[in-house]
Amino acid sequence: MFEKRIEPRVSETDGAGHINNTTIPVWFESGRDEIFKMFTPDLSFSNWKCVIIKIAVEYKQQIYYGRPVTVKTWIKRIGNSSFKVYEEIYQENKCCATGEATYVNFNFQSQKSETIPEGIRSQLEAHLYVAKE
Repeated sequence: MFEKRIEPRVSETDGAGHINNTTIPVWFESGRDEIFKMFTPDLSFSNWKCVIIKIAVEYKQQIYYGRPVTVKTWIKRIGNSSFKVYEEIYQENKCCATGEATYVNFNFQSQKSETIPEGIRSQLEAHLYVAKE
């Protein structure tokens, strides 16, 4: 599992007084930084490999400005050329949102997906999600 702490910003707060729902997918993406480094260690967009093809978010509780959040990110499934992440956002020890995102290992020059290399697959496997009972 990867963990990332985020300090909510005033600009992310909406008129209802909580963090806007459009912010949560951005925070989830930020929690994937270490995964992106597995595929593109220098994070160079000219060598970028991870292409998102699907996201889903479930909002469970409101999130507020002035209180830090923690984004937790796991690998849920690894396919031949794709992988799925599972994510949770916590504020004050409460799970406020969950999400899933599917990525493809993509070669922009050939415009085709590629098999996930074994070295990266091993790194991903170290962060597999185990469902809570």
